[in-house]
Amino acid sequence: MYEKLKTASKHIKSICPVTPKIGVILGSGLGDFVKKIENPTVIPYSEIPNFGKTTVEGHEGRLIIGKVNGVDVAVMQGRLHSYEGHPMENVVFPVRVLATLGIESLVLTNAAGGINTNFRPGDLVLIDDHINMMGTNPLIGPNISELGPRFPDMTMAYTADLKECILGAAKDIGYDMKKGVYVALQGPTYETPAEIRMLRVLGGDMVGMSTVPETIAASHLGLKVCGISCITNMGAGIENKKLHHDEVKEQANMVMETFCNLLIKSIARIGKK
Repeated sequence: MYEKLKTASKHIKSICPVTPKIGVILGSGLGDFVKKIENPTVIPYSEIPNFGKTTVEGHEGRLIIGKVNGVDVAVMQGRLHSYEGHPMENVVFPVRVLATLGIESLVLTNAAGGINTNFRPGDLVLIDDHINMMGTNPLIGPNISELGPRFPDMTMAYTADLKECILGAAKDIGYDMKKGVYVALQGPTYETPAEIRMLRVLGGDMVGMSTVPETIAASHLGLKVCGISCITNMGAGIENKKLHHDEVKEQANMVMETFCNLLIKSIARIGKK
């Protein structure tokens, strides 16, 4: 694994020798943020050794290195999911590559279903913490000591000062941002109404099929982590209608301008840390 990481990193650096300070992973329907990147170098995942291939609509599968507000960034336009059939080590491989490239902080974004009935489609929510209900963990197996410890602490998986950066950025643009606990399930089926009620009792505010493995891998690496969920629909049973992936993309497009402004301001603040 460690040799695969070095091979991927060496290839990327041969194309773009910049050392990014911040890594960003864009979730379903949120890929248009890459239009805000200055002087971009675009590298398809298919050209990076040992990277997997994205198969979900709304995940372009490209690594873009450039600047946002003067900060060097490496942005993943799309992610891998375990429900696509990827083993967990492949799902988190890109995060580990970003760390090998030199990032210090990781910003994770996703499209999520609302569990908290105070949320509405279109809300951008700061991930305050998470609950892993995927039934697996990307660190299962022999520990890779070059990456991190056998038993990484998750008490502060979402770094306090980065969360403050996002909340501060929200104030900068006049956005009243909510906070919530993200629950990750394996997918690819959407949850049943009974499962949504269960997740609410457990303390979940939004639900999705990603992000948590990446947070775990990043924490293992010692990276600072923060996250933003875009509520694209309410959880099953709340609005008594069927859920469709098209709805996810449509709602993400509707809030794209606010999302981009929030992320640009957040990167500027994180870049000063």
